[in-house]
Amino acid sequence: MSQAFVKESDEQWLHDVQPTIQALVVYLTRENNGIRVYEISNAMNKNKSREVHKMSNGLDYAKDREGRWEIVY
Repeated sequence: MSQAFVKESDEQWLHDVQPTIQALVVYLTRENNGIRVYEISNAMNKNKSREVHKMSNGLDYAKDREGRWEIVY
């Protein structure tokens, strides 16, 4: 009798995604069950400390001080 092997965790966390827009798009598309997520716009936030990217999934993303992606509220 054969036994199927399943990876317990094939997860990637948002903060582990490379700090490029293309890497963010690939990650968000994968997390969105393959439905493409794309950048709608980008702008500097109010205090001009970082660039915020508005994505088609309805959320805004920016890089933190260490260059890791995070959701902006």
